[in-house]
Amino acid sequence: MRHMPALALTFSLAALPALAQDARQIERMMEARQGVMTLMAHELGKLGGMAKEETPYDAAVAGKAAANLAALSSVVSPELFPKGSALGEAEDSEALPAIWEKPDDFQARITQLNEAAAKMQASAGTDLASLQGAMKDIGGACGNCHETFREKD
Repeated sequence: MRHMPALALTFSLAALPALAQDARQIERMMEARQGVMTLMAHELGKLGGMAKEETPYDAAVAGKAAANLAALSSVVSPELFPKGSALGEAEDSEALPAIWEKPDDFQARITQLNEAAAKMQASAGTDLASLQGAMKDIGGACGNCHETFREKD
């Protein structure tokens, strides 16, 4: 019995590298998801400026931005949201616990995003009216997910 505290300490210290590795993996996944979201926002900014007619419509720019958006949205997955990366659990996280409490709903929102991004990719380079129509869907997909699964600003 006298060796029990030493044994417990040994096992606790042995677990530290695994815990550090888990924390680093969570950090990497958060960096990846935040990077993807930042790039998506960049491409949406180009498309949104054209859709609002704040910048001139350019079919080539719209088509490229929409293709980038579709590629980026295909990267979004629950894997980028590991347990331990929720608001209050990880620094700089805005992810709400609902992500892990409602995984099927979260996956459905990701699917909705991918469908809207595919529609945008098919429409954006066609003409301004098509871009504007697709913008409603992509904005709705982003907003629906953020309303439920992201801390409000």
